[in-house]
Amino acid sequence: MIPANTIVARVLTALNQAGIAHMLVGSFARNYYADPRSTKDADLVLAVTSGAFLKFFLNALGPDFSLNDQLTFETNTGTYRSTLVHQESGFEVELFHLSNDPYDQERFRRRRPTAYEGQPTAVLTAEDVIVTKLRWARGKDLDDVRDVIALQGEENLDWNYIHHWTGQHGRRAKLDDILARLRPRN
Repeated sequence: MIPANTIVARVLTALNQAGIAHMLVGSFARNYYADPRSTKDADLVLAVTSGAFLKFFLNALGPDFSLNDQLTFETNTGTYRSTLVHQESGFEVELFHLSNDPYDQERFRRRRPTAYEGQPTAVLTAEDVIVTKLRWARGKDLDDVRDVIALQGEENLDWNYIHHWTGQHGRRAKLDDILARLRPRN
């Protein structure tokens, strides 16, 4: 069985060969800022400007990957996504298309360059992991927010930025609840 990190590295290699700007989001971004946890898939945001770039990307991946051609609309984030599947392992890579949403644009602009398994890539900032996970607000996402804040330390985060976007998305109360549980009681 091919490990997930090898599959993700192959996807990143193909994106780089195709010249598609991208960033790791979801659990892979969360794991950059907190103790790693396992995940069943990988999530990437792509700045795709034409189908030609996507075709070049798919050709670079080779035949052991398939792309579900049906775009789906993600209501939590207001973006379109497609799913890439590694045939042998069944491991999925969700490809979110960069939207015109002001937050989507801002978090993409703020992404941090890094490398994953030797491949150049970018990852969300810690603040954007928090805001994005709060936007999804599933149980594991809220746990991820807690873990990122705890490991990064409150003093190392840009709270004006976090408060602005959680206020915009109606998630400030969820953030405040997590912070109250993290802070020691006097």
